[in-house]
Amino acid sequence: MKATLTAAALAATALAMPAGAESLRVMGQPVATGLIQKTVEQPFFENFAEETGLDFTADYQPVDVTGIKDTEQLRILKGGLFDIVSLRLSQVSRDEPTILGLDLVGLNPDYATGKRTVTEFAPMVDKQLQEKFNTKLLGVWPFGPQVLFCEPEIASLSDLKGLKVRVYDQNLANFISLVGGTPVPLSFPEVQQSLARGVVDCAITGPSSANSAGWPEVTSYMMPIAFQLAMNGYGINLDTWNKLSAGDQEKLQAAFDKLSDKIWSYSEELFTDAVSCNTGGETCETGTKYDLKLVEPSEADVKLIGTAVTDVSFPAWKETCDAVDPGCSASWMETVGTNYQF
Repeated sequence: MKATLTAAALAATALAMPAGAESLRVMGQPVATGLIQKTVEQPFFENFAEETGLDFTADYQPVDVTGIKDTEQLRILKGGLFDIVSLRLSQVSRDEPTILGLDLVGLNPDYATGKRTVTEFAPMVDKQLQEKFNTKLLGVWPFGPQVLFCEPEIASLSDLKGLKVRVYDQNLANFISLVGGTPVPLSFPEVQQSLARGVVDCAITGPSSANSAGWPEVTSYMMPIAFQLAMNGYGINLDTWNKLSAGDQEKLQAAFDKLSDKIWSYSEELFTDAVSCNTGGETCETGTKYDLKLVEPSEADVKLIGTAVTDVSFPAWKETCDAVDPGCSASWMETVGTNYQF
């Protein structure tokens, strides 16, 4: 952990301290990300004792109201400032690049593949988090397919050449550079205004999150091609975990397994409906109806995404990950990598 913490982190810590020994400090997803946070995650923590069967309450605070940057989440957990954190995995991957092995560009074109990836590689991520950040991984789940929103007219990924594109992790940045775009790292709350002001021409996120944040108000085109599934997860400070009895650990893990499964299902429902909402489709039950032009991916686009793992995203990630965690890519090749021809 860094020797010093930001003033905002220290202030948030003071606010988050539990009133009694039976309260856990919890950092959640940003409110701005929309319905998964609002309708699934927050209610779970607000009803924590009922959901887990444990005699604990949860002092739940979304990360965007704490004053703490989401990039600091692993350091926050390591230091015990929060007991449980809803980890924004891409955002914390600079601290632990092994995480990106769960969601390389092109790796998870659909939910079924994503579930297989998590089953195969999450144990490696958990091992690294326990050893380096005093954090146990309780579960991994997706926001859903991350798709492209643009204000300038686009017909294919090749049209990103020369455009500024919002990205959220280094693996995605490498891919955007490959197709000739300029990757611009921005936190989610910054994107809507950045699109409105022309700081970026395009941005990538899930269609439901974009709808909740008003991206269709400042863009004209949406291409529903899945760059990534935007994996997120729940981590618990190991000291907090180890204080629980074996029986309570089992109850807590079972509750987070159930929560993660619920989000997987809900995420898939949201994706289908949000695409319809954003493009003025007949059905729109979960968001605001807009009239973005739907840009169907070309055959070349689909092929490019399909070859991204072997040609772009894995080679770039391998170098970064092995530099920090020797043997990282070898572990990936022995699990997820067996599904690919290199």
